[in-house]
Amino acid sequence: MLQHLLETALRQTMTRLVRPALHPAIPVSVQRRLISQAYRSSIPPRGCRFQTGSLAGRPVIRSSFGPTTQGAVLYLHGGGYIIGSAATHRGLTGHLAKASGCMVVTPDYRLAPEHPFPAALDDAEAAWFALIDEGFAPEQIAIAGDSAGGGLSIALAMRLRDRNQPLPSSVTVFSPWADLTQKELYSPECEPVLQSRWTAKAAKLYAAQEPLNHPLISPIFGNFEGLPPLLVQVGSQEILLNDAERLANAARQAGVSTQLEVFNSLWHVFQVHSGQLDRATAAVQTAGKHIRAHLAG
Repeated sequence: MLQHLLETALRQTMTRLVRPALHPAIPVSVQRRLISQAYRSSIPPRGCRFQTGSLAGRPVIRSSFGPTTQGAVLYLHGGGYIIGSAATHRGLTGHLAKASGCMVVTPDYRLAPEHPFPAALDDAEAAWFALIDEGFAPEQIAIAGDSAGGGLSIALAMRLRDRNQPLPSSVTVFSPWADLTQKELYSPECEPVLQSRWTAKAAKLYAAQEPLNHPLISPIFGNFEGLPPLLVQVGSQEILLNDAERLANAARQAGVSTQLEVFNSLWHVFQVHSGQLDRATAAVQTAGKHIRAHLAG
């Protein structure tokens, strides 16, 4: 009963505070400030440690929990490629560090419109190689991300494969934004977070002069063959439900070991409420198990 009331309260908070902030008429600079405040409600687990620094020339936050870590997770934050940061996602990455037993490394990749595609992908790739240079074997590194960071995680794995580079041990994506053309958006009865007009604006700002169906911008149009084991989690109350389901189907058809989890009556990247909402906590714990299961050693 209490969890049901909490879900209702959180849904109303997202609808009344977050969704209005993600309106295309609001300047990106203002949205960045508003969303950074909204993420204050996402609280990391007690005892989680955060270390700020730099990685491949970009600011980074490293999240860890417990006395030792078993590997690394390169975490790519969401925000439509135009907002969000490593700092906004401390709650989520903290819980993922606890669940996975890994150090979760979240770089502040460059954002559009100041830095359109391929800046974010270039920064993600540079962070990947920087972790290897630090001594992590590729099979000891997982990639994870939410929303735009979920799509970016898939794009990074595709680029690494296409360049004959070592691949991560696994990929985990929460509410992935995989099709920036928006031609097959889902229409839920209730959408507490996203507005399609805002995601359309973000897509244009990120793609700039490139076509929206470029496979490294919209990885749903890419080749999934040979990618690492994939976990996809999505809520039923979000316009990106189809993106997640299509992504999982395309990966399965290409022979990728794929797990899709659809959480009924939950919203876009509900995992940010881990530690508060039981189903969000359980989802992140599943993600942690997926990551641990595929790490070498």
